[in-house]
Amino acid sequence: MKGQKLRITIDIFSGRENPVVEFSGKKLAEISARLAPTRKFQTKELGLPPVPTLGYRGLVVEQLGMPLKDLPGAFRLASGTAFGREISYAMADEAFEDFVCGSVPKEFPIDDFKREIVRLKELHEFWNKWRLGDGIVWPPLKIKCKCAPIYEPDWWNVSTRQPFNNCYNYATNYRTNTFAQPGRASGAMYNELNCTEVKAGAVADELINSPSADNKCPNEGHLVALVIWPNVDYHWYRKDVFGRWSHKPGGTAVTNLDNSGNTIADPRNADRGGYTDFCTFMVVKHGHIKIS
Repeated sequence: MKGQKLRITIDIFSGRENPVVEFSGKKLAEISARLAPTRKFQTKELGLPPVPTLGYRGLVVEQLGMPLKDLPGAFRLASGTAFGREISYAMADEAFEDFVCGSVPKEFPIDDFKREIVRLKELHEFWNKWRLGDGIVWPPLKIKCKCAPIYEPDWWNVSTRQPFNNCYNYATNYRTNTFAQPGRASGAMYNELNCTEVKAGAVADELINSPSADNKCPNEGHLVALVIWPNVDYHWYRKDVFGRWSHKPGGTAVTNLDNSGNTIADPRNADRGGYTDFCTFMVVKHGHIKIS
């Protein structure tokens, strides 16, 4: 398998860059056998890959170099099923995701990953009832936060923006195409994944800490909220012009649903998966901040 390589991205984080592992040489033969299709699904059998949510969303598999026979060039893998452009099939090794656990970088939280795999499998049937990228509108549409952005997922959910902008980009309504990190633009990026460090990075970017906001819209700017998956990752939500919340889990699509498929009236009470620590509300004043 000279000149052939597989890159596997673990799609799990919202703020940080996702972990990546690569396989080549003799190991690649074993991997390709595990990923080989056993049965293609008919359209009526097709389930959808996971919708945007917090936590593990599956593996993204990409071929690099010479193509491997019988495998798509790129596809997503979740709960033992591979999803690609106009294809969907069951894999030879339906426990492949567990196998990847033994190949991830040492700094990756293995126990958290294993729990997330179980959670995804439990929710997979529920996810299949959703339409990917679906949005919910709450009638009547009354403006409640006059300075807040509108909820326009279609603008973000395109190939030139979606993969390159994360939850911090979306919450601040600031497209950089750099997977922006709190504090990086100001030279004060967080060193640890906790409320204190990530919040300090955001303050350095000129976001205004507003812990007493209590889910109320500011007179100027718009309200965002910071939550933490302790020692693993961070995530941001933003409140829109109609008074509801939405978010962008990492490089996936914008959504206005929480992990249970419910609309988000208050991020403090939403199902946030592993992001158990609610840190604070903050205010973004348009034109005042700089992120990168």
